[in-house]
Amino acid sequence: MQATIKDIARVLGISPSTVSRALKDHPDISPKTKQKVKELAQQMHYRPNAIALSLKHSRSFTIGVLIPELVHHFFSSVISGISDVAYAKGYRVIITQSNESYEREKVNAEALLSSMVDGLIVSVSKETKTYTHINDFIDNGVPVVIFDRNIDDILADKVMVDDVAGARHAVEHMLEQGCRRIMHYAAPSHLSVGKNRLEGFKQALQNFGIEYDPTMVVQCDTFEAAKQITKSIFEQDPRPDGIFAVNDETAVGAMTAMKHMGIQVPNDVTIVGFTNGLIASMTDPQLTTVDQHGFKMGQQAAEMLFKRLANREELIEPQTNVIETKLIIRDSSIRNH
Repeated sequence: MQATIKDIARVLGISPSTVSRALKDHPDISPKTKQKVKELAQQMHYRPNAIALSLKHSRSFTIGVLIPELVHHFFSSVISGISDVAYAKGYRVIITQSNESYEREKVNAEALLSSMVDGLIVSVSKETKTYTHINDFIDNGVPVVIFDRNIDDILADKVMVDDVAGARHAVEHMLEQGCRRIMHYAAPSHLSVGKNRLEGFKQALQNFGIEYDPTMVVQCDTFEAAKQITKSIFEQDPRPDGIFAVNDETAVGAMTAMKHMGIQVPNDVTIVGFTNGLIASMTDPQLTTVDQHGFKMGQQAAEMLFKRLANREELIEPQTNVIETKLIIRDSSIRNH
C-alpha cells in the first residue's frame, strides 16, 4: 500500500499539515524537520496522491461552506456575503450545517472534500476540539478560510470580529446607565467568542473599578437555556441589575423569562445582546446589541478565499482580518435616571 502524508506524520510524531508544508519547503518549517520529512518520504517511497494533485490543479468552480446553524441570523448573513462574492465570480456554493455537532461537522467536511470543492469557508461547532477534518483540506491543497470562531492550531486565512472590544463597549454602556451587578450569559470558554467576550466583560468592569466576580458568569448561549437560567437566578437575592448576553437569542430568552416574572426591562434590569439580528428590533422593548457585521464578514471570507485560489502556487503567509463592531443602543438598556 502506498505511503501517505499521514503515515509519515505518524512515524515522526508530527502533524500531517507539518509534513505537507515540509514537503513544499514552506518557510515556517525548520530545515531540520524538512530534512527528516524528506528522508523518510524517500524511504517510504511516498508519492503525492494523484487525486490530491488533481484537486490542486483543476477546478470545480464550487466552494464549500461549513457553519454551525442556518437559522441563526448571523450565520445566514455571512452566507449572503459569501454568495454575493462567489456568484459574481461564477462559482456555486454548497452550504452544510453541523447543528453544533462535531460528528456531523466531520461527515459534512468529508462530503465536501469528496465533492472536490475548490475551497472551504468554515466556522466550527461548539463541540469541535480536534481539527483533522479541516486540516485534510489544507493537506490536499484546498484553501481554507476560518471565520468567527478562531482556531489557533490551523494555519489558514481568518476573518474575525473584535469580540473583546465589542463586549467591552456593551458592558461599559450598561455601567454608564448605573448598573453595578451585571451578569454575563457566556458561550463555552473553549470557543474564541466565549473567551474573548468574557475578556471584554472583565475589562469593562476593571475600567469602572468593579471587582470581577466569577459567580456572575454562567454558561448560557441559547434562547431556551436563558429562559430557564433567568428564572432560577431572579428567584434569588441579590438580583443582577443587568445582563450582557453572548448573542441576541440568549438576550431575548432572558427578556421573555423576565416578562413572565413581572420584572421590567430596562428599569429593573438592563439587557444587551450581541449580533444585531432581526430579532433585536422586534422585541418589546427593542434590544440593545453589538453589530458584528455578518454580511461584511462573509464577503471578506470569500474574497480571501478567491485571492488564495488565484495565487495557489505562491507561499503567502496566512492573513487575519479583524472587523470592528458597533454598539446599537435601543430601549432595553436605557434607564430613566
